[in-house]
Amino acid sequence: MAQTDKNLPKLLIVEDDPGLQAQLKWAYEDFDVTVVGDRDSALAALRADEPGVVTLDLGLPPDPDGTSEGFAVLDAIMALKPDTKVIVASGHGARESALQAIQHGAYDFYQKPVDIEALGLIVRRALNLHRIEQENRQLAMRVGDDKTVLGRMITAAPEMVKVARTIERVAKTNVSVMLLGASGTGKELLAQGLHDASDRNNGAFVAINCAAIPENLLESELFGHEKGAFTGAVKMTEGKIEQAHGGTLFLDEVGDIPLPLQVKLLRFLQERTIERIGGRKAIAVDTRIVCATHQDLEAMIAAAQFREDLFYRLAEIVVKIPALAERAGDPVLLAKAFLKRFSQEMNPQVKGFAPDALAAIDGWGWPGNVRELENRVKRAVIMADSKLISAEDLDLEGAEDGTDDPLNLKSAREESDRKVIRHALSRAEGNISSTAKMLGISRPTLYDLLKQYDLQA
Repeated sequence: MAQTDKNLPKLLIVEDDPGLQAQLKWAYEDFDVTVVGDRDSALAALRADEPGVVTLDLGLPPDPDGTSEGFAVLDAIMALKPDTKVIVASGHGARESALQAIQHGAYDFYQKPVDIEALGLIVRRALNLHRIEQENRQLAMRVGDDKTVLGRMITAAPEMVKVARTIERVAKTNVSVMLLGASGTGKELLAQGLHDASDRNNGAFVAINCAAIPENLLESELFGHEKGAFTGAVKMTEGKIEQAHGGTLFLDEVGDIPLPLQVKLLRFLQERTIERIGGRKAIAVDTRIVCATHQDLEAMIAAAQFREDLFYRLAEIVVKIPALAERAGDPVLLAKAFLKRFSQEMNPQVKGFAPDALAAIDGWGWPGNVRELENRVKRAVIMADSKLISAEDLDLEGAEDGTDDPLNLKSAREESDRKVIRHALSRAEGNISSTAKMLGISRPTLYDLLKQYDLQA
């Protein structure tokens, strides 16, 4: 029986009502079920069992009549294991709780009293999606010689391949997409890739940086103006929204749009019509909006600096972009691509990186992300006196290395092995003998590890 349980999909039920605990446990005979009643037990079970699906009652002690403790558990699950499908339940303010739960990362929501049959359908659908995503992650780890995704983005990191696959899936729809990531992580490149993968790729891709345009000019840039609308308006000019008709408009740094203009942008998203400055006619425009920001928009909403209704219109799908330091192997991979391009353009004698440069690239924290890496390589190519760029040429004086708290010892060890192997493969350009030598292991051992961790040279 114990062996059979190991082969069953794992389900974690977080519920403090003893009667409902028993009812739910016996309703899922085809699952390996763990039932707990509080936050600490839930997180301990999450670390130990790594369940694919969790059902979570928002009303947990010490706040059984509210939702604060339930949301604390949900946030902790999303931080520890963000791919877990969490289905939340509450009888307190069901609609408001449902919206808030989805925003916190929950997969689905159901209202008490529990309909066991309906909940069972939701659980099985969540399990099926979790299995599909696991398979996609395994495929993403098997990136071979072709290191590009979305046509132009260079990566071998599973974290970025997952982002690219998400964008490919939503590209065929017309939903608004928000890209969240630090400056220099490639948000505009991903937005361009989304446009290219969509059915709108024959239309224009129009990009505008909302932080780079003075507030008094931004409205005209977005909505256009009629002749004579203001001093200097000598002719009718279409705005960026109108220029992107039939295509995609990318609003970079959308958090910098002033509040009065946010109202006008919200009206466009609701009605899909615009009025140019000085105009009296509503113009129908078919433009898809993709936006990006490095700011915390939820904090700006709380501070009344960004409209909540506009946020939900723009963030129908939210894609979080990992920092370069979180993409194992990508810094070296990108550095080599930049070196190849810049050496051809500026200094053909430069042929590669010295070992100390590769070590420095691997160990640096890259606070400026891909943009910083590109600038350092460009400068090094220009200034290099020899065929190989050194760490000194890159001006990398130290290394930063941070790791997230591991979920458990086994997963931490596996992730560490994967990361080190990917770093070595990246430095050795996929050469098995060189990689094995660098790692201090035999070739057969390396082949075994590649097979074990679903990696390819």
